[in-house]
Amino acid sequence: MRIAIYPGTFDPITNGHLDIATRASKLFDKLVIGVYETPNKPVLFSPEERVELIRKTIADLPNVEVESFGGLTVDFAKRAKAIAMVRGLRMSADFEREFDMAMMTKKLYPKLEFVCLMSRVEYQFLSSSLLKEAASLGGDIHDLVPANVVEALKKKFKGKT
Repeated sequence: MRIAIYPGTFDPITNGHLDIATRASKLFDKLVIGVYETPNKPVLFSPEERVELIRKTIADLPNVEVESFGGLTVDFAKRAKAIAMVRGLRMSADFEREFDMAMMTKKLYPKLEFVCLMSRVEYQFLSSSLLKEAASLGGDIHDLVPANVVEALKKKFKGKT
C-alpha cells in the first residue's frame, strides 16, 4: 500500500488545503493528514478542533484519514508507514521554504519522498493567516473555506464572518 502524509498546522483548513488533499488522495492508496499539535506560531483552533474540522471536510474522501501529531514530522511519517510527504506550493517563496524542508527531511529520513503539488491559480494567494485576518474583520470568506469552517470561524469571531 502506497501511503503518504500531508502534514501542516491547518489553522483552519482552507479550500486550497482541501484541493491538495483531494488531488493527493488520487495519487496514493492512503493519505494521512497530519495536524501538527504545537506549531511555532499562534493558533486559533486547538489540535482537536482542527482535526474535527478536517474530518468533516474530507468525509467524502474514503482513503484519507486525519490525526494529530507532535515532534518530528519524519517520525510521524515512519509511524504512518508513509513513502511520501505531500506539500502544496503557492508561490516562489513557498518553493524556497519547501526545498529546505525537503533537504532536511531527506537527511533525517532518506526513504521518504517529497511530493509537491502546485496550488490552483484561485488559491495562490490563500493562507490560513490571511484568511483568519479577513474573517476577524468581517470579510466574506465563503468561497475560501468549507462551510463547516465558516461556521467555526463565526463562533471564534462572534459572528463577524
